[in-house]
Amino acid sequence: MSRAIVFTSGKGGVGKSTLTLTVGRALAEMGKSVALMDTDIGLNNLDVLMNVEHSVIYDIVDVLQGRCRLSQALIADRSCKNLSLLPSSHSYGDGTICGQNLKEIVNRLKNTYDFVLIDCPAGIEFGFHRAVAAADEAVVVSTAHLSALKDAAKVVELIRSYGINALIALNRVRGDMLLGGEALTVDEIDGIMNAKIIGVIPEDDNVNLLSCGFNSSKGGDGRSAIRLLARNICFGLQDLYDVTKKYRGFFGGLKRRLKGRL
Repeated sequence: MSRAIVFTSGKGGVGKSTLTLTVGRALAEMGKSVALMDTDIGLNNLDVLMNVEHSVIYDIVDVLQGRCRLSQALIADRSCKNLSLLPSSHSYGDGTICGQNLKEIVNRLKNTYDFVLIDCPAGIEFGFHRAVAAADEAVVVSTAHLSALKDAAKVVELIRSYGINALIALNRVRGDMLLGGEALTVDEIDGIMNAKIIGVIPEDDNVNLLSCGFNSSKGGDGRSAIRLLARNICFGLQDLYDVTKKYRGFFGGLKRRLKGRL
């Protein structure tokens, strides 16, 4: 059965769009067909992260207004088969697009794809409600900072008001700071958030390169954690990546001290 999952956040800058893309690629690598849907009308991000912004001819608004077929607006990812993007509009005034409009497109995509991942605008304004109304499930992306967690908790409650299950993905978690007692642990965050944590993604330069416009194909801790998150989403698991493992032991202690001096 096809699934539509909205990726959202309380704050901007927590890596929501990057995580939407990388989870989409991980699911596609597992053999699933995946459509990414950018619903941040006027502030497109996913086409930039995927380096396909110059290939955009039609966008989500063109589909809604009947200027093209849905298949004409979809753009294939250059680095991963089974993955396509429905880009947002760059300049359209989006006040006339409602959740039901997006829901109709999502339902059409679900006829073809195993997963539809919806990149939602940050915050809890109109764009948030429109994107959530089109989804079946939600992943709330947050960092481990108290302010971000507080906003994420509010987002979880709003999502539940739509009758949708909300899960948490913690992004940019510093394993060295966890071991040093300088950051909230996953268990402590679990006690704060009234929602299941299904992903813990470490701070990783190879993942951060995507948000800077570089299409990095390198592996690393971040990519391993994202693959584990994708498996959790796909199979309903809760296997969390251990972001502290490389900072344990003698050599791990050296890494921790060196990183603390940067």
